[in-house]
Amino acid sequence: MNDSQFKFSPSVIVLPFFSVLILWVLYWLDIRFQINFSQYGIYPRTFSGLKGLFFSPFIHGSLEHLYNNSLPIFLLLVAMRFFYRKQFAKVVGFGILCSGMLTWIIGRGDSYHIGASGLIYVLVSFIFFKGIYTAHYRLVALSLLIVLVYGSLVWYVFPNIQEGISWEGHLAGFITGFVLARQLSTPEFKKAPKYEWEFPDYNPENDEFMQCFDEKGNFVNPTINQFSEENSTETITVVYDYIENDKKL
Repeated sequence: MNDSQFKFSPSVIVLPFFSVLILWVLYWLDIRFQINFSQYGIYPRTFSGLKGLFFSPFIHGSLEHLYNNSLPIFLLLVAMRFFYRKQFAKVVGFGILCSGMLTWIIGRGDSYHIGASGLIYVLVSFIFFKGIYTAHYRLVALSLLIVLVYGSLVWYVFPNIQEGISWEGHLAGFITGFVLARQLSTPEFKKAPKYEWEFPDYNPENDEFMQCFDEKGNFVNPTINQFSEENSTETITVVYDYIENDKKL
């Protein structure tokens, strides 16, 4: 398996940092100028509520809400950028839109759904399941770390666990991450073929070794007909030279 995919670059820190910074700047603008960004969140099953698909992850209702989401979103984006560089943009982009659409469909229609927690669940779900599917030892270790640190989040995809949270957004994010983990391919982590039978164009009918087995898998001694006519009729002449040894033992 290819470990060269794991390369550190400034973007591993810079992109997550500016993503979190945007959340804090928008919250400051909301408080400072009384804009009430909450109205741009997801309002289920209404046409105007569709704008929340793009804006809801950047909006938070309280300082505690923002604080609780900031560290997880930063760490998860760092992990995504470092371990899944090629899939980073697709997971974040499709994760926001798809989880938002699912929230719009199943969410309660009496309130706005806001916050980056939906994206957090997308990232947690994707990183966990993708690591298991790839079976790369580093990604599996990352999946186990995700379970250790964020395993308790799974309880918040169920209703009535905590008042005031969008469990629908959490559930939508978790499902979206799972689907993305199944659909987005990661060929860079596949094991490189080592044996002839591991290559995709391998044909067992052309394998001389496999021809020694019958249809039931029983070994069959090769017959004379399995060798080429040239090899079966070839004559080899061997000449020996004899030198008498006069020495007495």
